[in-house]
Amino acid sequence: MLGLWGFTRVLILLTVFKVVVIPGPDVTSDVEEIYQGWYEVLRTGTYPLDDVTWQYPPAAALAILSPALLPFLGYSAAFFVLALCCDALVFGLLSYAGRRRGRSMRGAWLWLAGVPLLGPTAYCRYDLMVTAVAVAGLLAALRSPVVLGALAGLGATLKVWPVLLLAGAARGRAAFRSAFSAAGTGAGVVLACGLAAPGALAFLGFQRDRGTEIESLGALPFHVAVHFGWPGEARMNYGSIEFLGPGVKAVSTAAMLLTVAAFGWLLVWWVRARRRTVSTTADAAFVALLLFTTTSRVISPQYMIWLVGLAAVCLVYRASRMRMPAHLVLWATAVTQFEFPVWFSHVGHSDPLGVGLLLIRNALLVAATVSACRILWHQTVTEPRLEAATTAAPARLPAQADRERDRVSVSS
Repeated sequence: MLGLWGFTRVLILLTVFKVVVIPGPDVTSDVEEIYQGWYEVLRTGTYPLDDVTWQYPPAAALAILSPALLPFLGYSAAFFVLALCCDALVFGLLSYAGRRRGRSMRGAWLWLAGVPLLGPTAYCRYDLMVTAVAVAGLLAALRSPVVLGALAGLGATLKVWPVLLLAGAARGRAAFRSAFSAAGTGAGVVLACGLAAPGALAFLGFQRDRGTEIESLGALPFHVAVHFGWPGEARMNYGSIEFLGPGVKAVSTAAMLLTVAAFGWLLVWWVRARRRTVSTTADAAFVALLLFTTTSRVISPQYMIWLVGLAAVCLVYRASRMRMPAHLVLWATAVTQFEFPVWFSHVGHSDPLGVGLLLIRNALLVAATVSACRILWHQTVTEPRLEAATTAAPARLPAQADRERDRVSVSS
């Protein structure tokens, strides 16, 4: 298994170092141009205040500055090596957890396959570093809610979404400890970043103004509409290619409302859940991330690495029933590499191949989300209620028999 991991990671390194060239846009340009540009600005003691593509929480600066840990390598090479180290860390954590009693190696196998299925994009974005923090937090959740909260808080200051790790925290003292730890860690990191450099919260305004990115679920109607005279266009906006034109703002607003509704459902689940297993924390975090990703105005290719990481943690636990959603995510990840970078030009032109790829990938994500929600609800809400009703039924039968005897005695 270790040999297979090493072989697939060598293939990824060959692509990011351009020994093997993947068709489509150069995915390393984000590291070589954007990240390195931010690196130079951050080294001067300030955040990139004049760059609207800086849309990340303040601790993201740590990821961008991390190649300085390897001064004997160039910026890009150091970044790729650090991505490899984070990949190895996740694989090691999943393998260690999977070998414990009552656990499974399915999670490590899913991670082993998922990263190369995404291709070089996995090593050309700092999302893999964030995913490593999230995986470590989820795997520590059963033993220490405080560690879960601390890593969720740290992760949220890197890229917001790790706060969803708290979605499955058990009600009561454990939930309080996790939330308190997350809030304390997050606030501490943000404060430290704010004191270290001006502009730590500038990302909030840049993120707010984003539109509907062409790979998102909400973009599909516009991909079709352009063939029927829709006057809008797809062009670079706020660091990604978005649709601009009539109706786009309404769709973006609808996406945000759908996200709110999705998290409303998650809150209802959290209140009504009656039974927990060892996998519930991971399962709920996976469901929350699926809801967040699928309803988002933006579904960038690197988002798949988040889903693969949390799906892998679910599969570590034999009690988890998330195998089908996890496999759907794996298939969606494979399709994503063809959507970006291989045939991204077709997506940009909204031609049948590009639209077909998006339709397949997004349909797989929707199917994974719906099935994961149903599984989580059934296991933690429906089944305990049915079991309680079944257990209570025999207890009512003697009382019912006594009432029947009483009626017979009165009538006679």
